[in-house]
Amino acid sequence: MRSLTVRTVAALTGLVLLLGACGTSQSDRALSAAATAGREVAISNGCTACHGNNGEGGVGPAWVGLFGGEVELDGGTTVAADEAYLRRAIVDPEAQVAAGFTVSMPKVNLSDDEVDAVIDYIEELGQ
Repeated sequence: MRSLTVRTVAALTGLVLLLGACGTSQSDRALSAAATAGREVAISNGCTACHGNNGEGGVGPAWVGLFGGEVELDGGTTVAADEAYLRRAIVDPEAQVAAGFTVSMPKVNLSDDEVDAVIDYIEELGQ
């Protein structure tokens, strides 16, 4: 019985360590009020279904680490991932499609303030 208890404790300890490592996410980091508002806009408009709950990506490009970098587009050209690119990508998703993503982003009907908030969120995820 003692070895079963030791094994059980060892397994539970490993699970706790694994969950602790996995629990550190972008949602755990402190966001500004503007970025928090942007995260809420992204969640409420379904953006996180493709871009990940914390901007980690999925069938859509990752937002974590995006801002300030470069994006390779279909066709091989690259663009700066700045505010202008993000605004264009959100408002007119077919204008500059990121390479390697086959799922088309739907057009979303966001106000200018909501777009600004999402950009604030993506910008903070890039830091």
